[in-house]
Amino acid sequence: MSARILLINPNSSVATTAMMVAIARSAAVDGFDIDGATATRAPQMIVTPDALDAASTEVLEIAQSHRHACDGIIVAAFGDPGLAGIKAAMKLPAVGIGESSMLAAAENSRRFGVATTTPLLEGKIDAVPEALGLRSRYTGARFAKGDPQDLMRDPARLRAALAGAVEACIAQDGAEAVVIGGGPLGEGARELQPMFTVPIIAPIPSAVARIIRLITARATD
Repeated sequence: MSARILLINPNSSVATTAMMVAIARSAAVDGFDIDGATATRAPQMIVTPDALDAASTEVLEIAQSHRHACDGIIVAAFGDPGLAGIKAAMKLPAVGIGESSMLAAAENSRRFGVATTTPLLEGKIDAVPEALGLRSRYTGARFAKGDPQDLMRDPARLRAALAGAVEACIAQDGAEAVVIGGGPLGEGARELQPMFTVPIIAPIPSAVARIIRLITARATD
């Protein structure tokens, strides 16, 4: 019988949820099924700190309503809204794409940066490595030029703008790995890797690998 992973999209875009679930399924191994759930009270794309904070309540509600139907949870927005609440309230393994990708980027003592599209969330992004004890390895965030929502509507422009932010992380900040910061940017992360020699860390596969490890470890306890 397969283990079930619930991917919660804190943004209210069903299309984004479908895209992230597809990426997650392609990263999963046999024996793990992934289902998606989409927030309804958030904007289609979270770009402000207030919207990220507001999403936490609904993410926790979604997790609690599905807790008997899944074996682990992925919070699929880069600021990991609601993740702390899920960990405090439930015994299920739970990960966020922000923490998972930064932990992956920092492996082997690498210095890492974040390339993303949401400058208003810089403080929220910076707080994640701080909470993980990775501040000394974190080189900072760089932001794609252009309005985040406009970029999302133009994949080629998004890819080019993210590539510029990745280049800045490497050339200006000395990053040895770069995280693509955002669940809705999941497809762009895969496309960027061939353009660079440093590892480009995709957040959703990072979270899938981590939740599978946690579910497997729990099953063997």
